[in-house]
Amino acid sequence: MAATVKCVVWDLDDTVWPGVVLESDGGTPKPEVLRTIRALDERGILHAVASRGEPDAATAHLRKHGIEEMFSAFEISWGPKSEAVRRIAESLNIGRDAIAFVDNDPVELAEVAAAFPQVRCYPADRIAELPDLPEFTPATTTSEARQRRLLYRAERERKASEAEFNGSDADFLASLDLVMTVAEATEADLVRAHELTERTHQLNTTGVTFDMDELRALCASPRHEVLVASLTDRFGGYGTIGLAVTERRGPDSVLLLLLMSCRVMSRGVGTTLIAEVVRRAHAAGLRPAAEFVATPRNRVMLVTLRFAGFEVAEKDGDRILLVCTVPAENIGGTGHVEVVR
Repeated sequence: MAATVKCVVWDLDDTVWPGVVLESDGGTPKPEVLRTIRALDERGILHAVASRGEPDAATAHLRKHGIEEMFSAFEISWGPKSEAVRRIAESLNIGRDAIAFVDNDPVELAEVAAAFPQVRCYPADRIAELPDLPEFTPATTTSEARQRRLLYRAERERKASEAEFNGSDADFLASLDLVMTVAEATEADLVRAHELTERTHQLNTTGVTFDMDELRALCASPRHEVLVASLTDRFGGYGTIGLAVTERRGPDSVLLLLLMSCRVMSRGVGTTLIAEVVRRAHAAGLRPAAEFVATPRNRVMLVTLRFAGFEVAEKDGDRILLVCTVPAENIGGTGHVEVVR
């Protein structure tokens, strides 16, 4: 199982509140539930609903008591709770081993546990103690983690808008008002930067991972530069979505690692970060270059580098050295993204 829970899936009737909404005796949410939801939200742990009932009535009751916005996914129907948990895991892109399920009914708990043994199940009488359990206590909590719920809610609105948009993909991207902020990494950025290197494999130019001490040393090194990129649009933020590590080698600025979160793969922002790396190299009087190491999953990053004007200069087994042959302003595919430095 994952070390810590990333999402708590809640039953509603007789769990979040006493009584049953459809029987007109659904009450005020229990104090221990509110305390637990808010405490875990502060740690970056998401909340979702898997409950039996009518969606409109249940969400209206959540809204009435001011807690609808605390939940990032809703599965309210008459089907099996295990299917609701499965759909929540898929919609939030979270492994089932990082999900906890809370219900007052032992039969429902048993049904979910039988279908998905990796889901941690808790009876309602343990709600008050959840914040004290180690699986609900991340090793570190960043400011970005505290905003995780808002990131997921913005993504839900984004997807709904995209589904309703009448126009081309390019037109939709242009309508988003995307803004990428690129800055040198600080101590506060290192936890998220480390997370990206551990989790991002498909959009990683070399497959390299760095631990916190290595990233800290790279930030302090006069030969290296560690850049982090964050992204926003008219719906809200995506958080930190990119990392670039460069090394000065004689007349070259060599990109040792470029990675992007898969969450922004469809936004076409990888080329924008590459263009910024090229611009910074030229501003320092250096030739932009990049290392690429093939893995089973990262070929798309070689295509991205080539599209951005990088040509193969050397090959050594799976390792390729590329050099950029165009100025940053001529790198195509970046016009829909504003860059803030």
